[in-house]
Amino acid sequence: MSTPASAPSEMAFFSLLARSGSFSATARELDVTTPAVSKRLALMEARLGVQLLNRTTRRISPTPEGEIYLSHARRILAEIDDMEQLVSSAVAVPKGLLRVNATLGFGRSNIAPLISDFARLYPEVQVQLQLTVNPPALTEDAFDVCIRFGEPPDARVMARLIASNRRLICAAPAYLAQHGTPQTPHDLARHNCIGIRQGDEAYGIWHLASARRTESVKVRGSLSTNDGEIAVNWALAGHGIVMRAEWDIAKYLQSGRLVQVLENYQTPPADIHAVYPQRHHLSGRVRAFVDFLAGRFKARWPDVARSHCAAKTRG
Repeated sequence: MSTPASAPSEMAFFSLLARSGSFSATARELDVTTPAVSKRLALMEARLGVQLLNRTTRRISPTPEGEIYLSHARRILAEIDDMEQLVSSAVAVPKGLLRVNATLGFGRSNIAPLISDFARLYPEVQVQLQLTVNPPALTEDAFDVCIRFGEPPDARVMARLIASNRRLICAAPAYLAQHGTPQTPHDLARHNCIGIRQGDEAYGIWHLASARRTESVKVRGSLSTNDGEIAVNWALAGHGIVMRAEWDIAKYLQSGRLVQVLENYQTPPADIHAVYPQRHHLSGRVRAFVDFLAGRFKARWPDVARSHCAAKTRG
């Protein structure tokens, strides 16, 4: 019968199996045979008295009981790793698995290159970067650090501001020359506005605020996408007006390829935060990564000087 001391190794095994997605991939990573992996899982299920995985000829997936086991296993393994780092002499050397999530365009152009540099500084940290259109629910415990835009979620998480950011409304000079420049938010209703289907925000509704009031405008257009880079390229080609984060369009505004419109109106904030569960606050690898991001962004964009006081607990 398995002893309590074997539990962490069982949890690590099952976490790897769920992440790998197949017996064969797990066997390759553990350098054992595929039947050995299958046998070990069967012994675990026999000991627990429940089925942890659904098996088909092509894939495996956790059962409801397996999902519960996996969620708790990941949390416990992370806590064990953090505890060992805190009490060991190697506490100053971050190590272990770091799971990072970011949005597609921003993650590809900004986060991935920084992870490359981070990996050189901290070779004992294994970084997994996953890019998604929509941010994952923080309750899923699938990531250690999520890079998010806008206000941090109202949950029990730590959120550190790593870069100030705002959404701007702009268009190519050629489009404005042909169709005119909107002077009020409601003028947008008669323009071709490029839609971006991302996150939980209501699609096709743009919110603009002035000193007197906030207006919500229903915009329409012939083009829409879930990729911000594509939307910006369409705007550059003169297809219409786009609302996009300053990070993505600053160089085009500076060069004159895009022109900001409705400058006297504010749009919803798009500040960039590194968000992570409170329990990771003492994790050496999480602290090192978030500090590294904040330092790099501040060095490249000095206007983020206020980020040093923006680490806060939500909820």
